[in-house]
Amino acid sequence: MKVIKPPYSLENSQNKFSVFLAGSIEMGVAENWQEKIEKALEETDDICILNPRRDDWDSSWKQSIDNKQFNEQVSWELEGLEKANMIVFYFSPETKSPVSMLELGLFASSGKLVVCCPDGFWRKGNIDIVCKKYKIKQVNNLEEIIQNIKNKKYEN
Repeated sequence: MKVIKPPYSLENSQNKFSVFLAGSIEMGVAENWQEKIEKALEETDDICILNPRRDDWDSSWKQSIDNKQFNEQVSWELEGLEKANMIVFYFSPETKSPVSMLELGLFASSGKLVVCCPDGFWRKGNIDIVCKKYKIKQVNNLEEIIQNIKNKKYEN
């Protein structure tokens, strides 16, 4: 398995089945669920994980189009979402995740989403309605996300 994180180029993601890990990141609040998925798939050779959880993230960066690092991060995420063969969303109940909800809306009709939104997420009703309307597969936990990644890679 290969993992690509920002700011590294996404060009090498095109040689394998690529999965974008969208969802709760809120540093210091959200568990590092992305790492759990990476560990569960580490023996899988033909998957490329696109993980937006940046190792050198600095929360003092001004969230402005004019801020080079912030702009680079958001642009990387949008490109990754577009290029990925599959996008999985995990909405952690401890977080708000407004950017993840925006991304869900942007890619709802893409046909490449799997969503896990446990009870307790503050906008679970909204997520459930969007998933129903756009026929997005919903799962109950991270283990089911991992199984869907393993199964989906053989369909394309």
